[in-house]
Amino acid sequence: MTSILVTGGTGTLGRPTVTHLVATGHQVRVLSRNPAEARASGQLTGPVRVIGDLTSGAGLAAAVDGVDTVVHLATSLGRRDIQQAQNLLAVLPQTTHLVLMSIVGIDRIPMGYYRHKLAVERLVVDSGRPHTILRATQFHNLLDRIFRTERFLPALLAPDITLQPIAVEDVAVRLTELVDQPPVNGRVPDIGGPERRPVPELARVWSRRWVIPLRVPGKAFRAFADGGALVDGPAYGTITFEEYLAA
Repeated sequence: MTSILVTGGTGTLGRPTVTHLVATGHQVRVLSRNPAEARASGQLTGPVRVIGDLTSGAGLAAAVDGVDTVVHLATSLGRRDIQQAQNLLAVLPQTTHLVLMSIVGIDRIPMGYYRHKLAVERLVVDSGRPHTILRATQFHNLLDRIFRTERFLPALLAPDITLQPIAVEDVAVRLTELVDQPPVNGRVPDIGGPERRPVPELARVWSRRWVIPLRVPGKAFRAFADGGALVDGPAYGTITFEEYLAA
């Protein structure tokens, strides 16, 4: 049985990951910024809630004390990701296995958030600590949220690119597998969903309304259009976008 700290354990990916880790018999701690946030995670059963702030570093040393593995899922969706990773690495024991969640294509698609994620990967590699880095494609939840922001428009605007979205439950299964394996001290193969599909097609699955495919200028869009967010090799995920919506 492994003792594990999960950062971002109350988030979209964190909840199913914690559920899988607990179900496989691991001792799990979930890091939260404050007690109220920890109590709000009603779906979590079994893990210990510990209080710590990745941005300030407060409480992190106590949170990682005695754990064998840290699964780092937390993200600020911005530059603070770098500071948070630095704070975590500063208190992480030299023998603790760090499993880092990252994104497919961050080295191919020129976006600010992706640059920050790539910088976090480099910090982890350069730290010399035992680590495993997993990159996954966009989550089904992300597409769902994007389409929901347009629910009051007469038509859905969808970028004319192809993506390979994956269910967070599939990613959680893979993270649980990695916790049970020795660190690779680098990246494991990227994972993506079972289907590569144009986003306008996914928009039509989400809604029967008219969908307008969009093409926009810029290097980031071109990189997505050229397949920068797709996984090379066989797919890992098994849950399709239709199955995600049905559930």
